[in-house]
Amino acid sequence: MPLSIKQVRYFIATADSGQVSQAAILLNVSQSAVTTAIKQLEDTLGVNLFRRLASGVVLTAEGSRFLTHARNVMAAVNAAERAPLNEETALSGVVRVGVTYTVLGYFLPRLYARFARTYPKIRVELQELPRNLLEERLNDGTLDMAVMLVSNLRDKTHLAFETLLRSRRRLWLPAEHPLLSVETITLEDVAREPYVMLTVDEASETAGRYWQQAGLEPKVIFTTSSVEAVRSFVADGIGITILSDMVYRPWSLEGQRIELRNVVAEIPTMDVGVAWNRGKPQAPATRTFTEFLSLSFGGGQPL
Repeated sequence: MPLSIKQVRYFIATADSGQVSQAAILLNVSQSAVTTAIKQLEDTLGVNLFRRLASGVVLTAEGSRFLTHARNVMAAVNAAERAPLNEETALSGVVRVGVTYTVLGYFLPRLYARFARTYPKIRVELQELPRNLLEERLNDGTLDMAVMLVSNLRDKTHLAFETLLRSRRRLWLPAEHPLLSVETITLEDVAREPYVMLTVDEASETAGRYWQQAGLEPKVIFTTSSVEAVRSFVADGIGITILSDMVYRPWSLEGQRIELRNVVAEIPTMDVGVAWNRGKPQAPATRTFTEFLSLSFGGGQPL
């Protein structure tokens, strides 16, 4: 049986939520409908996409790889459904776009390439900057827009934003770690283990807030701004960490396995989106790039 758009959509919702029941609520369908669609998709592909746990589901290595393809499929479908067929692709101009480290490395490249192919006369100039400078330059007009972690956005009075993707934060573990045999992992369990803390894009500040709200403190043995360093430290069994699914890969650079598990705790998602100055109208080229990104993720509501 060929895979269907419905199966792909249900798969993405389940991967993002980590629970079939939550995906069903988000999709406004029955839980059995989601379960059936995923089973049919797994049968078609000939692999298990999820590992089933008492606390929910986590992607297998095959599921992680398929998720990238699934998002590309839905992006193409959304663009085909929403974009006008007589769209003017000969539009020209320059768009000055600020981006943060995580967005530039793990989110934007494929979208940037696809936009460049679709609108060859629009030049998108990228500048990698920390969040505070992005906000400053959006306000003073030296940037037209930003693609950033909007969950970190501070100036919501002068800056509007639209969330494109919410990425869950989950626990990264080395193969054969004792916590892999625990059905329900809590933040208290994590606090007893050596912890590797990522600092880039205010990751440590975000982590500090949810740890503090839980009345706990991680046993930090190493801090770094490098996601790849965190990946290697976890894979080598030096420590564990909680990071977003967007930067998760099942293997380290050295080829060692990294496992993923849900944590039963109030841990916020890492939200990627676009931001712009509320008080300044967007030029046609800027508006086209903003709408392109929005359509790639199904469209959203600016806040």
